[in-house]
Amino acid sequence: MVTEYNTIEEIAGPLIFLDEVDHATVEELVEVELPNGEQRRGKVLEVNRNRVLVQLFEGTRGVDIARTKVRFLGKSLELAVSPDILGRIFNGLGMPIDDGPAIIPEKKLDINGDPINPYARVYPQEFIQTGISAIDGLNTLVRGQKLPIFSGFGLPHSELAAQIARQATVPGKEAAFAIVFAAMGITFEEANYFIRDFQETGAMERVVLFINLANDPTIERIATPRAALTAAEYLAFEKGMHVLVILTDMTNYCEALREVSVARKEIPGRRGYPGYLYTDLATIYERAGLLKGEKEGEVLPGSITQIPVLSMPDDDKTHPIPDLTGYITEGQVILDRVLHRKGIYPPINVLPSLSRLRDKGIGEGRTREDHPQIANQLFSSYAKSKEIEELAVVLGEAALTETDRAFMKMGGKFEDRFVRQALDENRTIEETLSIGWDLLTMIPRSELKRIKDDMIDKYLPAKADDDEAPAAAEEESAE
Repeated sequence: MVTEYNTIEEIAGPLIFLDEVDHATVEELVEVELPNGEQRRGKVLEVNRNRVLVQLFEGTRGVDIARTKVRFLGKSLELAVSPDILGRIFNGLGMPIDDGPAIIPEKKLDINGDPINPYARVYPQEFIQTGISAIDGLNTLVRGQKLPIFSGFGLPHSELAAQIARQATVPGKEAAFAIVFAAMGITFEEANYFIRDFQETGAMERVVLFINLANDPTIERIATPRAALTAAEYLAFEKGMHVLVILTDMTNYCEALREVSVARKEIPGRRGYPGYLYTDLATIYERAGLLKGEKEGEVLPGSITQIPVLSMPDDDKTHPIPDLTGYITEGQVILDRVLHRKGIYPPINVLPSLSRLRDKGIGEGRTREDHPQIANQLFSSYAKSKEIEELAVVLGEAALTETDRAFMKMGGKFEDRFVRQALDENRTIEETLSIGWDLLTMIPRSELKRIKDDMIDKYLPAKADDDEAPAAAEEESAE
């Protein structure tokens, strides 16, 4: 039942306060009619007896307290869904903006979604191939996982997000894979980049794109990830597709949340963000995973995997947004400014990066039997190379042993060959592992302490057998 009121008491930023309202509910959709006949939409944020707080999606400019009418529609914000949403572009509220035909909905879904019973979840353990070695090889993405990208302002996280969206597949199940891409608070140029990239590479046919521009209403930004995840849940759990959801930039989302919190005159938490920031982020990040079927041991065919992208102010990992995101998600991929200055793309620093579910999604039957061991060895060897670099700065390279120099050389080649890729380079997991084995030929076989001998015999290229010769020759010369 639609009820109409003309009892606006106060306007604060994107919020309006109404009095003498009966039977309003939180998250209820409202329609605001301005004196000139213009109509805007909003939703109920708070109900206190007969006093109601409403946030407007299009802002409050032009709202006249005395002559504006507010209608309560008795329903929450909904997204019209059907299989036709694939290949389409929507605004942050889920309205088509690509000049295509109207979506004929199969159904309309509440963008806030339904809570998932934790018992209904299935543990993620199936590999997703992104085509990017630093992720696939060492910080593997697993189907149903939440793996954020921590970036700094000015680093190429937009390019990396677009590349992952183009290349990501579940090996052997490519036809059933879809991408839901939500961009929040981005510039017009960035929006054009994403649209053009997906269209020119042919990826658009499996992408659902939600775009909220920087000059769009702040409140719309808060709805954008929820609309995107509603589309993902429909494709995954009703159409049986494997869906990868990319959310960029979550920092813009949190800034919008802070702006609304200030307008509501709430007590601020860390750095001015609302105290419920953790809870709010959890309502987004936890809308991912795989679900059990009705029968014992049955798993529903669809899945949702999330890659939130966020910019760290001042490259600070302890900032509330990356800090709280790290608590909720299963790891992080960190972009490094030093690597970026070296001209390396993608500038992924594998040492502080982490995928907590990596070991569940790799190995025999999933990627390859040698994957866990070579990943551990590459990580260990690269970490040692960075330690030796620091030692060389203090003592000078003349104080290093031949083995130390081998590790230093391997570390440089690791960044140049393993981490560095072209924007359009899509490596298979076999190619990634092959590059890793080639790099390990640069250090003595006796230093491969994290790989079993049978794996070394099977996969290490033969030329590695000669790598201990320089060290032996150096010892003879010294004697």
